[in-house]
Amino acid sequence: MKRSIVITTIFQPTEAIIALACKQDYHLYVVGDKKTPVNWKYDNVRYISLQDQEGLKFSLSKQLPYNHYCRKMIGYLAAIHDGAEVIIDTDDDNIPYEYWGFPDFVNVYDEIASDMGFVNIYQIFTKKHIWPRGLPLSLIHTDFNLENLIEKKKSRIGIWQALADEDPDVDAIYRLTDGSECYFEKRAPVVLGKGTICPFNTQNTIILKELFPLLYLPTYVTFRFTDILRGLIAQPIMWLYDYHLGFTGATVVQKRNPHDYFQDFLSEIPMYQYTEQIVSIVNATITKSASIESNLYDAYVALSHENIVNEQEIANLEAWLADIQKIQTEQATAKQV
Repeated sequence: MKRSIVITTIFQPTEAIIALACKQDYHLYVVGDKKTPVNWKYDNVRYISLQDQEGLKFSLSKQLPYNHYCRKMIGYLAAIHDGAEVIIDTDDDNIPYEYWGFPDFVNVYDEIASDMGFVNIYQIFTKKHIWPRGLPLSLIHTDFNLENLIEKKKSRIGIWQALADEDPDVDAIYRLTDGSECYFEKRAPVVLGKGTICPFNTQNTIILKELFPLLYLPTYVTFRFTDILRGLIAQPIMWLYDYHLGFTGATVVQKRNPHDYFQDFLSEIPMYQYTEQIVSIVNATITKSASIESNLYDAYVALSHENIVNEQEIANLEAWLADIQKIQTEQATAKQV
């Protein structure tokens, strides 16, 4: 299985990048931007500079803004073009532990009951009062008693989210009101049943080839909303095709790059406003008879009708899907030859 890791950075090679570059049997892609040092390079890394991005001739690269996290999608497309069978999404401040990795995509796992709506998966891995970024604020004090909702089941996982120790993915409200570090307990992986949902992010995540279209990062929402929105749209679509989202304990420690927590809070406001509405809209829009790509597109169109995303987002999504289709067509032609 060809495994690719995609990161974007504006720094010289970080401790996380150096560690991941040493991982055997992984192909590491680092995507640059205008703020990235012009002399950026590191062994065992395919660095994709802005000049390289133009040379790849993906239509999406012409539409993405500069100095924006969503340029990471050029790395996804490059990995897909190179034949990736799984893509690992992480950041340049997530340092892998020695045992870093992900479970099998098909196996018997602890599975939380279906149709529970939003849950706080962190409660499975810690007794600390902490919640993942994107959990509806009305639920941050809810005790979900998740251990009582678990059965052993054979599950097919489409996406694994591994947690991060020390400074995990939380919202600005947590960081402004508490902000203490969290080290998660060791525990067997946990899978969410269909209709049971939890936000996931781009920090330490692996996705199967069949679901690559769902990697699309919305560009014209706020920075702290983009990956959460992606995950809220992806999960209902995954359920249609019998794929599940799974969570594992921490396999990285996050040494978080500097942030202004109040600015993070302002960036998260749309996330606080629309989280539950997004899932309802997507569920009401998608259908099992359509393809993943069609459902993804229809979901964004429906969200645009509610002014959660704008028309520019639809244009970027069209470019993303067209680039994937072009790559797939070229790969199919090459196999025939």
